[in-house]
Amino acid sequence: MSSHSSDTVIADQEKHQAQGGVNTWEKDPERQLSRPPEPDRDANTDGMSTPASITNQYEVTLGPEDDPKRIGTGRKWVITLVICNAALCATFASSIASFTETGLQRDLHTVREVTILSISLYVQGLALGPLLFAPLSEVYGRNNVYRVSYFLFWVFTWPIAFPPDIETFLVFRFLTGFSSSAFLSVAGGSVSDLFDNKQVATPMGVYTLSPFFGPVLGPLISGIICQNTDWHWAYRVCLIYEFVTLVSLLVFVPETYVPVLLKRKAARLRKKTGNEKYWAPLDRREGSLTHAIMASIYTPFKLLLFDKMALSLNTWNALTLGILYLTFEAFPVIFGDVHGFTFQETGLAFLGMGVGMIAALSTQGLWNRYHDTVAARHGGKLPPETRLVMGMVGAVLAPRRALLDGVHDVPRGAVDPADHRILALRRGDHLHLHVDVHLPRHRVPPDRRERDGEQHRAPLLVRRRVPAVRRADV
Repeated sequence: MSSHSSDTVIADQEKHQAQGGVNTWEKDPERQLSRPPEPDRDANTDGMSTPASITNQYEVTLGPEDDPKRIGTGRKWVITLVICNAALCATFASSIASFTETGLQRDLHTVREVTILSISLYVQGLALGPLLFAPLSEVYGRNNVYRVSYFLFWVFTWPIAFPPDIETFLVFRFLTGFSSSAFLSVAGGSVSDLFDNKQVATPMGVYTLSPFFGPVLGPLISGIICQNTDWHWAYRVCLIYEFVTLVSLLVFVPETYVPVLLKRKAARLRKKTGNEKYWAPLDRREGSLTHAIMASIYTPFKLLLFDKMALSLNTWNALTLGILYLTFEAFPVIFGDVHGFTFQETGLAFLGMGVGMIAALSTQGLWNRYHDTVAARHGGKLPPETRLVMGMVGAVLAPRRALLDGVHDVPRGAVDPADHRILALRRGDHLHLHVDVHLPRHRVPPDRRERDGEQHRAPLLVRRRVPAVRRADV
């Protein structure tokens, strides 16, 4: 390389920087943490050492037109609501089996203890799926994971809606839970990709609410269907819902993961210019996909063993989510067998949970102001422990709900039926706990989010789902 050509390259680079072409990856502290090691400064071309400035000039940067945070506010909320709907659909499918057990026993010639597995195996799939989908999303992007996983979710529901035998039904219940779990481990990252740290609290609160509202709607719809028509239609409704959701994902949700956007931009530039020197940080990522998957499986258990706070929060979440899924078996017994409710009326009893969640979400503005006040007292940085205050409020409501269950679950005739309907709504109070305690767990600080990728979510998802599979003992 001649001295003239080197001077020309450096001059072009300086001109590019003067025009505002400074690497936006380096300017953004949230993205800088996920940057791979710098290229080898001692690499040479034509026997001459190449300065780092010449090598780095081919690193692709994120322009304003590529940055997901610069998308219009209206479109951001459309994307967020579509993702929230997909998360709701995933958990809706888990609880819709609540009132299909009688039909399963009759038509597939099995016993009640086996039909209970229709919920348990689905929830087990929800627990294990994030261990695979989290690392895949960091290599192939969030959108590809969404589309493939949701397509499989829809396909695997067909054998459930038209089951030849109980074995096929149960196997595909596990597979549908596994496939749908991407929206419980990856979707939160999409929301944080779209909004700045100061704006992300409210949309993240809406997203957090969605997977908890699904289990409320599932029994409600299932009770109406199973009382008025064949139980197969509960899962056929799932098929329709999943297909509509899949189409909305394909139409409205773009890729938002910055490293993947940079990789795609580098590929376009290489193809357009014929210059193979263009590169993105993800192109030089060290380690294989297999290593990333193994790290995703290993990291959650490492956090549980060595991080006492993670262990405490995840144990608490495991207990509360286990109780939530136990209600799918307990409510039909309490309200149907003890109090004489029909399927439809028992399904309406789950609305109390929805009331509790909406009430909890309505307090989000107060918590935002509280966090702003605390952050102002600490130089603009919010202490992480501050977010636990929301969980403290929920911790008071949870035992109160359990106490009400024990006091009021008396045989039919001992209490007026109208009182039972009021109590069913009051049971929703404990969902304040679920929203309040999960909001701080989903809002991972930006530096932690970029350093650990999606792996910070896996311990929570595994621990909080696994206890629900033990409901067969009830």
